[in-house]
This record gives sequence, C-alpha cells and structure tokens, in this order.
Amino acid sequence: MEVKAFRIIIGCTGSVATIKLPQLIQRLTSEIPSIEIKVVVTECARNFFSSEDIPSGTTVLTDSDEWSSWKGRGDPVLHIELAKWANLIIIAPLDANSLGKIASGLCDNLLLCILRAWELSKPVLFCPAMNTKMWQHPITAEQIAKLKQWGYHEVPCIEKTLMCGDTGPGAMAELDTIVQYIREHLANL
Repeated sequence: MEVKAFRIIIGCTGSVATIKLPQLIQRLTSEIPSIEIKVVVTECARNFFSSEDIPSGTTVLTDSDEWSSWKGRGDPVLHIELAKWANLIIIAPLDANSLGKIASGLCDNLLLCILRAWELSKPVLFCPAMNTKMWQHPITAEQIAKLKQWGYHEVPCIEKTLMCGDTGPGAMAELDTIVQYIREHLANL
C-alpha cells in the first residue's frame, strides 16, 4: 500500500503557547507517516522557543528569510512558493494580534503573506490562544466568525489556568486535539 506524503506549514504567532511547538512537531512526525513540516514564525513567536529544541531536519522560517531569498525580478517569492508547496497550514498558536490582522486582511509578515496567498480549497486550521480577557472581548468572536466564514477551521481554545495565573477560556487546545484535527483534514486530501 502506498503511503501518501503530506506537506504542512505550522505557523506560530506571539503567544506563550508557542512553547509547545517542539512537542507538536515531534508528535506529528512520529504519528503521521510521510509528513514534511516547515515552520513559519512571527518575530514575537521567536521569544517562546529555542532553535535547539526544534527537532533536527525541521525548517524554521522567519520574516528575514522572505527577503534574503529574493534578489530581483524573476526570483521566487518565498510566501508564494510556500503557499503552493503545502497541503495544509495550521496556525498554532494564533494570538489576538495576528487574529486581528488576518481578519482585517493585513499581511505584514511572512506568515500572514502565506495566508493571504493561500488557495482556499486547501485546509487552513487555526488554534486561538490568548488571555481570557482578550478571548472574551467582543471583537474576538467577530474575528473568529470572519475566519470561519472564509472556510478556515477553528481548533477551539480550552479553559484552564493560563501562564499569567488567570483561569478561564483562551488557552490553546491540547496537542492531542490539534493532532486529531490535522489527521482528519489530511485524511480528506
């Protein structure tokens, strides 16, 4: 039986839940055969992991990679190439700031440019992660609804005690849940 190869992008934004990135990569590579992962992080996300913790062989891309790969007319444009390359993109975590930018159509970094160039027939999954007060702000529900209207798939946040000590909804979904959502969407490709 032939094993289908899958290419996914994991996008991380400036939420403390980015600390789970190394574990997410490990889980996906060990549980889903023939998966290739590229990670795209915002500048703020870089604060929450060390490159030494990322499994070897995993490509991690930042805003500077977008511009270092392009020298002039005719050169490939990284965000376009990545949008074509991947079968699925998951933003885990999606912080309040990037949620607002996406819902407003902004694309001022590599990750958001990929989303703006994404073919909407391919799955986009997002895992909100923010403080409870930010989650409960009325604009959050509006922005989540807009993304879902476009066909993006929410991996709902959970309620727990957050890193700041507050207890309530807003924490990123558990890794088991995230992996299950990815599996389900890849099975439909």
